Order: sequence, then structure tokens, then C-alpha cells
Amino acid sequence: MRLSDFRALSFDCYGTLIDWEAGILAALQPLIARSGITDEDLLEAYGPIEHAVEAEFPDRPYSELLREVHERLSRHFGVEPDAAAAAAFGTSVGDWPAFPDSPAALAYLQQHFQLIILSNVDAANFTGSERRLGVKFDHVFTAQDIGSYKPDLRNFEYLLEHLAKTGIAKGELLHVAQSLFHDHAPANRMGIASAWIDRRAGKTGSGATAIAEPMPRFDFRFTSLGELAEAHQAELEAR
Repeated sequence: MRLSDFRALSFDCYGTLIDWEAGILAALQPLIARSGITDEDLLEAYGPIEHAVEAEFPDRPYSELLREVHERLSRHFGVEPDAAAAAAFGTSVGDWPAFPDSPAALAYLQQHFQLIILSNVDAANFTGSERRLGVKFDHVFTAQDIGSYKPDLRNFEYLLEHLAKTGIAKGELLHVAQSLFHDHAPANRMGIASAWIDRRAGKTGSGATAIAEPMPRFDFRFTSLGELAEAHQAELEAR
């Protein structure tokens, strides 16, 4: 299997293209200061709490969902929930930074593939992220569109159904993502090839992402999107 075998790349956005851990930590510094916890304490609690809220409220827009996440994190760490801080966290997503390699890698990849977003976000928040990434994606499929949050298989069914209407078959699609839990495990179940962007390579723990058990399979592994772009370019040069 080669990267150049595919016609389209579908991306998780937050954690893969956008540095969501940096964004989360920046947005939650007031909560961290009030509770006296460490950044790692916050990230470790974040993943399971966010997933629980997504499963409980699959029809809520992501900005509203993050308000609930903020309130539950506050209670988890023994501080009184702050409604204004929770609302600010809900609208902070567009301010989260892109990984430094993402814009250039996407600009290169757009010359060779259709680029698709499959993200646990709402349209309003994604608009700011798309500006930071510097490309216009061919398709953007959000949890708000679908009515469920990854790792729900409905999100991947929606992806395949809509791409099929444009002439892209499942075998022509590579799903590119950091989260083994939200993306690679369901991609395995759907029979979609995947590339793991291991943004936490060299770090301990799973950060803000819930743990996937058992370990999912993936077809490629890179520590950045830039590495994926370089590998594709090397394939073309080798021909």
C-alpha cells in the first residue's frame, strides 16, 4: 500500500491539524489556576469527560457541549462552575493554534488529493480553524451535520455515503488522524485505510484523548503531517 494509491484524504482536525491540547490548556488556564492542578492533570481528565458529554448529548453543537465539559471539569477538580468561563471555553475553538507543519503540508497535499474534514465540531467554530490552516477543504463534515460524535460509526457512514456521491470509493480514501480512539478504531471497523499522525510521540500518556483498547490497526504512521507530505513526495520522486 502506498500513499499515492489514494484519491482523497479525510482528516480529523483537532489534535491532527489543530493543536487542540495547546488550545485547551490556554483556554482553561483560569480553571487550572483556581483548582491548583497541573496541565497534565487537566488533559488526563479532559478526554473521558468530553467523550461522556458527547455520548450523552450527541445533538448539541460543539460550542454548547464544551460549556458542559467545562462545568464537569470544574466539579471534578472541586471548584464552583463559572458560567461565563464555560461560555468562553465554548467559543475558544477558533483561537486554537494550527500545528506549525499543517498549513504547508495541506497546501502540498491539496495538489494531489481531495481534502475532507470529518470533525467533532460545529460549523461556526471550524470557520476560524480553516483560516488558520490556510486551505479550502473540498468537503467539511461536522458532528453538527451528522448528529453524532466520533467514534460513533454514523460519522464514518456519513463520510463514505457523501463521498460515494462524488465518485470516491472507500478504497480510494485514506483517513488521517491523531486519535486512535475517535478515528482509527472506527475506521478499522468500517474497513477504511488510515494513517496515524502520532502528535504525542515521545510523550507519556494519552493526553486529552480517551484511550483506545485494544490498540487499533493503522496502515501508516507519522509524527507530523509534514512527514506524511514528505513521504508522498518521495514516492512520486521514486517513480
